[in-house]
Amino acid sequence: MRPKKSAARGAKEKVYIYGKHALMEALESNARVIRKVFLAPEVKDQILRDLLEKLKIPTTPLGGGQGKELAGRDAVHQGVIAIMDPAALLISLDTFLETLDTKENPAVVVLGEVQDPHNVGAIIRSAAAFGLSAVLIPEHHQAGITGVVVKTSAGMAFRIPLISIGNVNHTLKILKEKGFWTYGLAMRGSTALSAEAFDAPTAFIIGNEGAGIREKTLEACDVTLSIPMHPRTESLNAAVSAAVVFYEWSKKHPEAL
Repeated sequence: MRPKKSAARGAKEKVYIYGKHALMEALESNARVIRKVFLAPEVKDQILRDLLEKLKIPTTPLGGGQGKELAGRDAVHQGVIAIMDPAALLISLDTFLETLDTKENPAVVVLGEVQDPHNVGAIIRSAAAFGLSAVLIPEHHQAGITGVVVKTSAGMAFRIPLISIGNVNHTLKILKEKGFWTYGLAMRGSTALSAEAFDAPTAFIIGNEGAGIREKTLEACDVTLSIPMHPRTESLNAAVSAAVVFYEWSKKHPEAL
């Protein structure tokens, strides 16, 4: 999968997703994001074709060299390419919070200028796997929802709520007013991950791959978390760190799995 143009946000941005599995995941979980589907003549999957017809999603034949043009030279598209509207995947923070039961002590993750779409996709996948309630994605200085993000998420981008937010610090203020404790992941965090009880609604903040969490955002966090590791290893990347933290949270919230 690849974006037709840059990863910059915009309601009119088009993203191409490819392959039967990715398309079926989208159709079964969040069909409204699919705008159009290109199908090669040799695709005989009647279940897929019937579902597209039932959902009234327009289809068009996929020409011989069109697959490489749309999906990329190395993409294994299986004769199936779809145009997805990434804006349709995102909901507002207000809409999300209206339906969230904070009495169940849920957890969310807030992305803070995570630039690599592979990391964004992997974080979405881990958040879904370990029972988090949503992924909060800033509008600026942040990798948006692209084909790479969707592919790396293994379809989880269609299954877990993705929340569009503005300023991260303002978002943390709103979450705190709702009873959330905010945890910033930092290499030199003051609290070891295993020592935290996570007995309140929880928001994890994942910072930029190189610079980490912005200073003002880190100051706004209630707790800074560190992951104990062997001294020969300086750090873990953003997606791996997130997965470790989400897993630790899930151990204390088995009801979320």
